[in-house]
Amino acid sequence: MVSAAHVITHHGGVARGSLLQQYGFTRKRLAAEVRKGVIVRIRAGVYATLDADRHVVVAAEHGGMLTCTYALRSYGIWVLQHPPAIHVWLGGNGRVHHRECTCVSHFVAGRAALGVVALEDALVHVHRCAGDELFFAALESALAQRKINRAARERIRRRLPHHAQWLVDLARSDAAGGLESLLRLRLHLCGIHLECQVEIPTVGRVDFVIGDRLILEADGRENHHGESNRHRDRVRDAAASALGYETLRFDYAQIVHAWPSVEAAVIAAVVRLRETD
Repeated sequence: MVSAAHVITHHGGVARGSLLQQYGFTRKRLAAEVRKGVIVRIRAGVYATLDADRHVVVAAEHGGMLTCTYALRSYGIWVLQHPPAIHVWLGGNGRVHHRECTCVSHFVAGRAALGVVALEDALVHVHRCAGDELFFAALESALAQRKINRAARERIRRRLPHHAQWLVDLARSDAAGGLESLLRLRLHLCGIHLECQVEIPTVGRVDFVIGDRLILEADGRENHHGESNRHRDRVRDAAASALGYETLRFDYAQIVHAWPSVEAAVIAAVVRLRETD
């Protein structure tokens, strides 16, 4: 006999009693499963498995589905950081059940179920909630992982405000990380065009090239740590210098927390190289 826990697991770790009744589970039987400690009742008519994702459970307690950065992270999408509170999609007419909490409610058109919102919905919601930069970096991460196809990309574009649709047009599918996405978007707004993922003989593939002689590298927190990686970067920079390139290398802290200094350095290098041409 199929267990309630098996059915709930199949539906993402949380499920309504009305759904479970379609599989033959009566209220009496569900109550017995709860007493035995096989499943848990998280609010009236809603059940979860013992190992369900705690963020999904909190969202269900609140009355809806996990969305925004927590949902994106569950899909393996790059996000800058998590907000301190879980964001929950309640649909257009949802009801808040989980009132003594710090959850952020999203009343966006649609009918919310339970679990994690679809990736397309999470991307649209994160633009509404966190703005252009976080959306752009997440979209490029999804494109790079082939988790968004052409049709989905166009649907997302149509759902954005008209003034933000250019972000979808600018997005590429070869971004190697969220820092690269942020760097390219911010410099694009400065009127600086970057060639992305450029292969240079004796140097290898670099993140960006501006003009003919300026290389930009974005070193994420997960990369370029350790003496061996730093040595590799120095070797690459020396090889680039021998070919006449100047290399600017920025790490996570600089791009995220000290952007004005990064912008000033890039603009100064662009001006300097133009003057020597």
